[in-house]
Amino acid sequence: MSKSLNKPQNLVYRFFEHPKIQVKRKDFLISIVITSFKEPLLVKRAIQSILENKIKEKYELIVAAPDKETADVVKEFSKKNKQIVYFKDPGKGKSFALNMLFKTLKGDIWIFTDGDVYLDKNSISEIIPYFKDSKVGCVTGRPVATNDKNTMLGYWAHLLCDAGAHNIRTELDKKGKFIEGTGYLFAFRNNITKNIPLNVAEDTIIPYLAMKKGYKVRYAPKAKVFVKGPTTLKDFVKQKIRTAKAHETLEDYAPFFPKVKSFKNEVTQGPKLALEYPKNFKEFIWTLMLFPTRLYIWLNVKWDDKISKKRYGDGWERIESSK
Repeated sequence: MSKSLNKPQNLVYRFFEHPKIQVKRKDFLISIVITSFKEPLLVKRAIQSILENKIKEKYELIVAAPDKETADVVKEFSKKNKQIVYFKDPGKGKSFALNMLFKTLKGDIWIFTDGDVYLDKNSISEIIPYFKDSKVGCVTGRPVATNDKNTMLGYWAHLLCDAGAHNIRTELDKKGKFIEGTGYLFAFRNNITKNIPLNVAEDTIIPYLAMKKGYKVRYAPKAKVFVKGPTTLKDFVKQKIRTAKAHETLEDYAPFFPKVKSFKNEVTQGPKLALEYPKNFKEFIWTLMLFPTRLYIWLNVKWDDKISKKRYGDGWERIESSK
């Protein structure tokens, strides 16, 4: 990644390029990318879920990972499926790997997912039709929690996916407003960007780049991606702090960014959405317990940002209980 891209003014200048209209061709190709970090067994499940999708278009499936174990899994699949390719990730972080991948992908539409999640059998076919509209530049899927809802942390995972991410994206999509993506499953045209900053969430900066180029960002609620949330409080807090920090740093590059994930939005919109979700008294109590936990997370984020000056940086970090 060039040093110049780390300067906000250079990145902002790139935002205002005009969109290129895609021409339909017979050799239309989709690039599907799985990014992973030392999770070979989960990658096997992720690959299998994509192969079970009925994809009408030609596609290439690239699995990026730094470890030999995952490489071996991919090579085993590639014996029967030549479109599956292993990409050696140097292990310096997800955004670092993405910037390398952007230079190698051949597809007209790029679809990204993670190695520790898996897709519904119709997810790819639910995403692609949105791009028939030449005004659409980016599409995000729907995370669905797989945790046991009868535990507090499992219930939190479902609440945040359903009452939080799903309901908010559905409402924003209906109103034609900006939508942040999910790194678990999102897609965009190959002309949106070939380079992203290393210290910001890729699933937010890329939809923003699409919007600034004049494209729409859409939500595909039927494009489901199944996700396991953390099962320990320590891992839950660790994961959410890192995620929040990755979105906060976007202000360095896009000061007028219409943030969806923010402390202000969580305080003003979160309580109503959360309190409408519980179905019984136990879930209601668990919902109330989520509020101080989220406050603690945001206080840590603000403290690190304003006082300690600890900013988000690219790098793979495992949340063990979510695997």
